[in-house]
Amino acid sequence: MMDTPSRQATRLRPPASPEDAPVRAVLGPTNTGKTHLALERMLAHTSGIMGFPLRLLARENYERMVRLKGVRAVGLITGEEKIIPSGARWFSCTVEAMPMDRPVDFIAVDEIQLCADPERGHVFTDRLLNARGQSETLFLGAETIAPLLRSLIRGIEIESRPRLSDLTYTGFTRLSRLPPRSAIVAFSAGEVYAIAEAIRRRRGGCAVVMGQLSPRTRNAQVDLYQKREVDYLVATDAIGMGLNMDIHHVAFAGLSKFDGSQRRLLAPAEIAQIAGRAGRGTQDGTFGTTGDCPPLPESSVEAVENHQFEALHHLYWRNSALDYTSPRALYASLCQKPPYPGLRAAEPASDIIVLSALMRDTAIQSLTREPGRTRLLWEVCQIPDFRKLGEDSHIRQCAQIFTVLVKKGHLPSSWLEPRLANLERTEGDIDALMQRLMGIRIWAYVATRSDWVENPQLWRTRTRTIEDTLSDLLHERLAARFVDKRATSLARRLEEADSKPLLSAITRTGEVSVEGHAVGHMQGFAFIPDQDAARSDQPLLMRAARRAARSEIPRRVTHFLQTPDESLTLDPATGILLWEGDAIGHLQKGEELLRPAVHVTTAEFLEPSHRERIRMRLTAFVAATLHSTLAPLYRAAQAVADKPALRGLIHGLMEQGGIMTLPGNNVLPKKDAHALHKLGLRVGKNILFCPQLLRPQPMTLRALLIQLYTGHAVPPLPKPGAVSRRLPPDTRLSAQDRALLLQTGWHCTEDFLIRLDIAQETYKTLSELAVRSGGCPLQPGMASRLGVPAADLPDVLTSLGLRVQKASVLGKKHFGPATPTLLLPPRTPAPDGKRRQQSARTERRRTIPPVTGPFAALAVLQKRR
Repeated sequence: MMDTPSRQATRLRPPASPEDAPVRAVLGPTNTGKTHLALERMLAHTSGIMGFPLRLLARENYERMVRLKGVRAVGLITGEEKIIPSGARWFSCTVEAMPMDRPVDFIAVDEIQLCADPERGHVFTDRLLNARGQSETLFLGAETIAPLLRSLIRGIEIESRPRLSDLTYTGFTRLSRLPPRSAIVAFSAGEVYAIAEAIRRRRGGCAVVMGQLSPRTRNAQVDLYQKREVDYLVATDAIGMGLNMDIHHVAFAGLSKFDGSQRRLLAPAEIAQIAGRAGRGTQDGTFGTTGDCPPLPESSVEAVENHQFEALHHLYWRNSALDYTSPRALYASLCQKPPYPGLRAAEPASDIIVLSALMRDTAIQSLTREPGRTRLLWEVCQIPDFRKLGEDSHIRQCAQIFTVLVKKGHLPSSWLEPRLANLERTEGDIDALMQRLMGIRIWAYVATRSDWVENPQLWRTRTRTIEDTLSDLLHERLAARFVDKRATSLARRLEEADSKPLLSAITRTGEVSVEGHAVGHMQGFAFIPDQDAARSDQPLLMRAARRAARSEIPRRVTHFLQTPDESLTLDPATGILLWEGDAIGHLQKGEELLRPAVHVTTAEFLEPSHRERIRMRLTAFVAATLHSTLAPLYRAAQAVADKPALRGLIHGLMEQGGIMTLPGNNVLPKKDAHALHKLGLRVGKNILFCPQLLRPQPMTLRALLIQLYTGHAVPPLPKPGAVSRRLPPDTRLSAQDRALLLQTGWHCTEDFLIRLDIAQETYKTLSELAVRSGGCPLQPGMASRLGVPAADLPDVLTSLGLRVQKASVLGKKHFGPATPTLLLPPRTPAPDGKRRQQSARTERRRTIPPVTGPFAALAVLQKRR
């Protein structure tokens, strides 16, 4: 983040004259060695100050200077941090915090073209016009500022330096195809997060660099990239200012940015500043576009590749010789017109906006009756608005600080404590931590003013500790969200040539390991990604697993083909085929009911030849399972193979799955019926069936086969082992449902399902009894045998084709026992002619007297004796 102007007011100097110390400018594109040259020149002098555009760069070069000159000889001055040893001779500073009242032999300002920046340009212009070393002054920047340097500073020496490496445009590249060591540039936090998530999903992870991050967090993220823990960097244009990293390619995800007032397209020089991060030293770099970014215009590409840009037309300027008589006089001095051609009045910055608001506040007016108070007010107005929560919030905060400073002479510790307490919290997501970091940076800036706070050393240490803690947490949260070390390692190995083998293995338990990383497990022949991995990582894991499966799948198929039937299972309820508990296929409709087709579950690693061999193995297993489960049926078919009269009948029975309806009143010869009975088959009322196939396991399998073959779902069956089940209320079975249930082995009544063997046996037993006895009461245990309530027995028996006379209750005028439920003999068809009349008389004699009273019931009982 930027720092605000120093409170040191300086008088505008005229352009330099020939007798002054030499003023030089070293200009050129990125990667020309300008900063390295300036540091060498400064350390060659006995003292010096160098101003950088970012606190991050000031800190980075401070550490370089410490390594060369020692910690006691080097100082660091930024808006939020001051390290000034008593013997310090060389200083690394942010441009805003350069101590203009300290005489030194050498002064340098980096990125001097920022004089044209609408927000901060006036600070750089002030240093350009007023900052001078006693022996040498050096300005570093882009060549676009050269004409204005010549017009504003007489006698300036300008040296142009060429780029040390080439920068080439490569056009559009998909995000998933970007080469390693790429930086993707976006222009909002939301875009940065979205791209970082996509990179994590496809390539395992990335570092994140944004202007809102604290220097410590940015350094940690840069270090993550530099140490090659990740191969990608997603950043805003914050990387365009002096961050020297091992970047090979810069990809723009957008070509427009919000500059504080409006969204505008990037100028070619701005594109070059960012793209120039690619290629360092003598290593060439490339740049292009990605994501939804449109292609770069040809004119911009040519300008960037050839480092030829339109010169700057003006620089922003603001008066630094200020009048502190009153706030209004101060404001008027700040708004003076530029004194020289090529300068333009700066846009109202945050400090002037705060001053304009506070000078209209009557409470503030009463506290600024003297110049010293006005100077203090201006210094408070220059507190940076790191939080960016809105002008009103920042204005109120500045007003509070100024009021306390005036009334108490300093900011008491008791006043500061509660304001920092909320910022020490460590919970929350990335955005919450970033907001607290911005908040603590304001108080770190305040704490550097030893004349503002009580016990300044305490509060400098406290704010620095809080900032470091939050920065470290933010780095951890960013790494946790956007970096997967396992996936990064796999992605890096997958980038290598296909011919180079991966160290992969599939264990006996099916765990898949690639390069020592467990990436998932095999479920049958399908790869299941690691459940601990985020869902977004699955494409990457699939790539790694695909490499491993190339050599492992053939071995696994061979092992399956040699496996015994005991390791295979057919789920009779669903038709799913399992190998060692893992689903690898399922049954489908085949040419015949007892010959279902086998479908091998889709698995992308299986080749067509593998799938066919697996299908054939499963088909053989299914056939063996059917022969075992439906063995009585297959034995019967084998037994009648040489008996033409029965062979066709059994063939039809097999086509129907073990239960076949006989046509009309077709009665089998006793010899054939006896032969079928010996084979375990039963001939019932117009039906032929095998009772052994009505056991739970064969019935469940047959229901599945019937459902697959007919394409219609079989209605829910009773529990295994049950002989009947009451249908749910309001159940209406269609004719198709009844036919499917009968084919499965269940006789349907209006309210019950009766197992077919029980229904047929009951019909045969009772019909013979009714004919033999001429009618009799029902046996007491009949309802229990059928598994139905006694009250529902007459209706169930009627549905079986039996004649039943329901019990009746005697009227009030009759005495004796109630009439029981009677089983009646079947009706016989009436003959023609004379025999019809004789049969009618015989039938009347055999007919039971009308059941109208107790004597009729007694007659039935006597007859039964």
